[in-house]
Amino acid sequence: MRVLLCLGAVLLALAGCAVPDQPNSTDAEIAAVRYRHPGPDALTLITMVSNRTGNGSHSALLINAPTERVLFDPAGAFKLDGVPEREDVLFGLTPQVLSYYKSAHSRSTYHVVLQTVTVTPEQAQTAYQLALQNGRVGQILCTSATSGLLQQVPGFGQIKKVLQPTALMEQFAQIPGVTTEKYYEDDEGNVQDGIAAAQAKKQAVETQEPVDAEG
Repeated sequence: MRVLLCLGAVLLALAGCAVPDQPNSTDAEIAAVRYRHPGPDALTLITMVSNRTGNGSHSALLINAPTERVLFDPAGAFKLDGVPEREDVLFGLTPQVLSYYKSAHSRSTYHVVLQTVTVTPEQAQTAYQLALQNGRVGQILCTSATSGLLQQVPGFGQIKKVLQPTALMEQFAQIPGVTTEKYYEDDEGNVQDGIAAAQAKKQAVETQEPVDAEG
């Protein structure tokens, strides 16, 4: 499949941005999976980067707020059974779900860069509210939406609104205290193949019989 990437109207293999909208999850579906990560309040910029060119293809923002941890995934391709989504916000971002997200976007041609900065509860909650209020994002505008959200968070006013994922990644790297993680996999295919593989892993984990501790 070939789609528009966030950098503009360049046709490339689907990397994580620009997919058809799906119906919003219900309040009950969201409430059933709400998750507050035990770590500090933090914002994590997630960028998908080409291993061949170094260009970015998608931006998303993981928000660990006092209320819960969510992922603002504007125009994102990641749709997984049991992971509710409303207006481009994914809920129930447990460590396992985050690992599925990273795995789905990583392959021989792309890796995932995660840049995390600890923030105050007020900053995190502001980002959380902005994500919930943002609404769905149009195709190829993932980085514009992510940078636009960030610049509204107190203390992040230096962030300029940009279209290129790596341009935002470079800005975020200048924030004091940022830590960076890079995640790689070497499987082939596109993001839809990665999502299918993540779905299979999730189902395998959920159907696995508990191990008898006494043998």
